Amino acid sequence: MSQKPLFLSHTSKSSPLVVSMPHTGSYIPDDITEKMTLTGKRAVDTDWHIHQLYQPVLDDIGCHWIAATHARYVVDLNRPADGAALYPGQDETGICPVTSFDRQPLYKDGADQQIDIAGRIKKYWYPYHSELSRLIGEAVHQYGFAILWDAHSIKNRVPRFFEGKLPDLNFGTVDNTSATIAIENSLKSVAGRHSEFSHIFNGRFKGGYITRQFGMPDKNIFAVQLEMSQALYMDQDYPFTFLEGKADQIRPVLEELLVKMMKWRP
Repeated sequence: MSQKPLFLSHTSKSSPLVVSMPHTGSYIPDDITEKMTLTGKRAVDTDWHIHQLYQPVLDDIGCHWIAATHARYVVDLNRPADGAALYPGQDETGICPVTSFDRQPLYKDGADQQIDIAGRIKKYWYPYHSELSRLIGEAVHQYGFAILWDAHSIKNRVPRFFEGKLPDLNFGTVDNTSATIAIENSLKSVAGRHSEFSHIFNGRFKGGYITRQFGMPDKNIFAVQLEMSQALYMDQDYPFTFLEGKADQIRPVLEELLVKMMKWRP
């Protein structure tokens, strides 16, 4: 029996854009699920269907992309390998989460103490980051620069992390350190034309580890994170059904945003 690949990826020779989808996977290996609660097995905090949402757009525009296949409960690809906090002073889950976003245990009694964090980082975290580095390197080699778009989604109400209802589109450039004001203004020009979808820049979600690690404007690598409300394209409750009709309303906006990035030049 063949092993499930850790990610899917595509290399393009016609775009400086690299799209990363580190939380879209929901697969959890059997040796991990046997120790998990039902909440853990359901991988409830997945960025559900992000790859399915983006794929028609990616096929249409042509660009580099990478999508994880394994769930963030196995290892969180958007957290630093050393476990350092992304948002000091605020609640957040770790590189190998042991509770869900609504604080439900992911593991049966005591099993969370047996997690081989170092082993999971080596087996699952490093390969994704190595491939992402390769794709960014391909873009830089071809164009002299690269634009990384880190694609995420989350329920629009998660009291553990933020009060009230999240805007539809949450752009993060780590307070304009992972990308330039010019890039932010380009994205604002698109988002502003679609007033039916609310948006914010560098609000609760400023950009995770991937945005912070790879976004280096001084080296001509620019990074933007987009955290979308899952209400835009799916049922937010189990079994997290993808809603094609709603997805078709937001996809043109995604395509406009990504094309804007593809055409942008330092």
